[in-house]
Amino acid sequence: MTSTQTDRLALPLLAAGQAQKELSHNEALLLLDIGSQPVVESADLATPPSTPVAGQCWIVAPSATGDWTGKDGALAGWTAGGWRFLTPGVGWRAWVVDRGLEMRFDGSAWIDGNVRDDGYYVMGDRVIAARQPAIADPGGGSTVDNEARATIAAVLAALRTHGLIAT
Repeated sequence: MTSTQTDRLALPLLAAGQAQKELSHNEALLLLDIGSQPVVESADLATPPSTPVAGQCWIVAPSATGDWTGKDGALAGWTAGGWRFLTPGVGWRAWVVDRGLEMRFDGSAWIDGNVRDDGYYVMGDRVIAARQPAIADPGGGSTVDNEARATIAAVLAALRTHGLIAT
């Protein structure tokens, strides 16, 4: 017996002799529209928004209610025909507008990605941030110790700001 859907995205397949093939084809296109290069409004809603706009998508938060009941973790996309859902696979990524970061699906949950609007994170700690102003070179001769200490303090402050050393 042949499968009725694709293995990875669960897109509907056409069957030989199937009437109204356009319905299956259009459903597959709607699901591809949600899953290809996903950009979602939020990953924090468990209740569907009351006035979604066609084309908007969300990552369904845990303990979903309403039309999203039982769809925790799925990509939910609003279309002219109502809600469509895609179950993510390991490694799927989506840009989350209200968080300003990419999230990825690890097989059981969506987790924040390393690259965010405010820097690069490793294990939840920001290790690279926005570029800081230049640090002046020490100069002079009679106040070398004070200038050296000020320069070292500025270097340490920059390293701390970037998260490269602890505060």
